[in-house]
Amino acid sequence: MAHIDYFFSVLSPWTYLAGTRLEEIAARHGAEITYRPLDVMSLFDRTGGTRPAARHPNRVAYRKQELDRWSKRLGMEMDTGLTAAHNPAPSSYAIIAAQKAGDGDLGGLTHAILRARWAEGKDIADDAVIRAALEANGFDGNLVTTGLFDGAMAYERNLEDASELGVFGTPFYIVRETDQRFWGQDRLEFLDEHLGSL
Repeated sequence: MAHIDYFFSVLSPWTYLAGTRLEEIAARHGAEITYRPLDVMSLFDRTGGTRPAARHPNRVAYRKQELDRWSKRLGMEMDTGLTAAHNPAPSSYAIIAAQKAGDGDLGGLTHAILRARWAEGKDIADDAVIRAALEANGFDGNLVTTGLFDGAMAYERNLEDASELGVFGTPFYIVRETDQRFWGQDRLEFLDEHLGSL
């Protein structure tokens, strides 16, 4: 059975646009997914990336056009004009805690948080928003507070591991058995093909 390490940021619009395709691909090939949210801004700092706020206006304008194109192509509602900064840590900790707890829909939880940010304009650092996403996907809403310590430890470890494993952006998918790496929601087809060849 193949195993996919899924490195992502809840702040990433590209991770939102991946939707639930990763979960569908994994189910088709009988692969397991380990969800590894991380601090993508710190990842940029470590790997030579540029934080969005420091990017040249030409890149910023093109990024918005690409987000508009992809959201239309995928039929996903998205507000590409959203600029409010959100603290990604609380919802990331909740995803980590939910993965440890099990018994719910982890892909659904992750996508619910991303949708809250990119389609609904909600503050994904708000306990009520996180609790609602947890409960809607079969998890104990109290994980929003009880999972803080474990979540914080794993969140930092995910960043360290990502840096060592060659990750430099999100979403990023690594097939453990083959060390094949795929960066971006537009590379999911290649991941699908690769898993089909194993």
